Amino acid sequence: MNQRLAALKLPVGMRTIKTALAVVLALLVVEHYGASPAKVVFATIGAISAVGPTFTASLLACLTQICGVTVGALLALFMLSLNIPPMAAVGVGIIAILAGYQSLRLKLVPVLPCLVLVNACLNPEVEALSYSLGRIWDTAIGLAIGMAVNTLIFPYDNSLKIRQTMEGLDRDLIEFLEDMFDGDNHLPETQGLEKKIDALEGQLALFSEQRLLRRKRQKRELCRLERCEDIAQALLTELITLRNMEQQGCLNEENRQALRALGAQVSDSCPVDESLVEHTVVNYHISQVLRLRQELKDKLAERKK
Repeated sequence: MNQRLAALKLPVGMRTIKTALAVVLALLVVEHYGASPAKVVFATIGAISAVGPTFTASLLACLTQICGVTVGALLALFMLSLNIPPMAAVGVGIIAILAGYQSLRLKLVPVLPCLVLVNACLNPEVEALSYSLGRIWDTAIGLAIGMAVNTLIFPYDNSLKIRQTMEGLDRDLIEFLEDMFDGDNHLPETQGLEKKIDALEGQLALFSEQRLLRRKRQKRELCRLERCEDIAQALLTELITLRNMEQQGCLNEENRQALRALGAQVSDSCPVDESLVEHTVVNYHISQVLRLRQELKDKLAERKK
């Protein structure tokens, strides 16, 4: 279902739609079960924070935000117990919060703990403990609903994007070989292929951090896709070896016909001298490339069976 939706190319992403849905649901719930007049602010920030690109990112955001609000509440209570001027308490507290986030290398902006600290310190009529507990509760409502929406409603699945990247690599491979053996002196570059494989590695990392409903199926798919990436890396190694050969050999008839069958326009003006090492080496690597390419296509086709 996720893949069919991705193919529709909606003007806004599914994550944007899920974020809006999470906020609306959080506001509906917090309206009846919230703990303070500012409940909508904390529930909204919590819901938005929880809708991450992967399950792991969402879980980390939830833990960071709830811990941040708790720390902000405890810090506010501590500052109030010191009986120092409110503005001084706010300044020292914000420095402590920002320093803590930086030392832990947290990517989220510490809005929630700073809001709790400022409101508790600058509103003497507010009972600090109940105020802090209320903010924690309101934030928890938003986080819980955002996490539920992100996990249960069209969970992020980038397996289609990974497959499309690998299929694009196959087209680039044919163009690389065609450019190498088309009879001119220009040699193709491998930077484009390297960038795609690096991007593929990043997409696989995202896929591994997702928590889809069918966990066993996801693990099998991850193993298969990781094997595809290993094959792509081996292909890249072979192409770099071909690109860096000091003397470019000639294709034998078998490899020439194989490349032409794939749609590559290769020259037939280079006679093969079997006694020359470069001819033997280049045809060996081309045979390896063709074998690895077929292995990659077979792996990609496994899911369709």
